[in-house]
Amino acid sequence: MSLLKKLFGGTSIDFATLVKQGAMIIDVRSAAEFKGGHVKGAVNIPLPSLQANFSKIPKNKTIITCCASGMRSGSAKSLLKAAGYDVHNGGGWMSLKSKI
Repeated sequence: MSLLKKLFGGTSIDFATLVKQGAMIIDVRSAAEFKGGHVKGAVNIPLPSLQANFSKIPKNKTIITCCASGMRSGSAKSLLKAAGYDVHNGGGWMSLKSKI
């Protein structure tokens, strides 16, 4: 395990398996950014409107958040986790795309 993972408690997440098991990918970038490219099957719910759209997000599914760099998806993870969701930050969408 790398030093950073030891320090910050990071674990390796198998995003491909989560997706195969039915995880929902939520891309929290703007609609214009999403239109420019995204992970296949991802749902676009921009971060500013995420809480208003909780009713559209099933609580019985694992959620993977993504954005451009991982910052907004990290914020989205915090919001969703506080609301009781099983959620993982997938980071930047291009990186996530290569992992699934």
